[in-house]
Amino acid sequence: MLKKILSISGKPGLYELISQGKNMLIVESLKEKKRMPAYSHEKIISLADIAIFTDEGEVPLKNVLISMKEKENGAVSPLDPKSDNKNLREYFASVLPNFDRDRVYPTDIKKIISWYNLLIETGKSEFFEEDEEKAAEEEKEQETKE
Repeated sequence: MLKKILSISGKPGLYELISQGKNMLIVESLKEKKRMPAYSHEKIISLADIAIFTDEGEVPLKNVLISMKEKENGAVSPLDPKSDNKNLREYFASVLPNFDRDRVYPTDIKKIISWYNLLIETGKSEFFEEDEEKAAEEEKEQETKE
């Protein structure tokens, strides 16, 4: 699901990929449900392609969102993304304890919390891809057979 959710530089919020044209994408705002073109010269990134720096390497954003969902029991985060930096870092440490404090900035944490809240509010809270779930189930079945 996160592969179709996009962040577009210079535009607030998140967008869902609807269709693809020759030099543009047709996207729909998750919040306003308005469709618009997104052109190739804009910086467009899928949430599935984002990773968070940790002390050991990188963790996919999907894992961070899943951890947030577990911590909040599927509800919106009570922490205001506009909180002070200390509170943001404390909250993020409770979600991802080993995040790299030198390379993950408070602005990054604000963006992740805002994205998480928007995804929960719009019902886009299934962060696992269906194909990944099927692959994980097949792996478990093979392990039990062996």
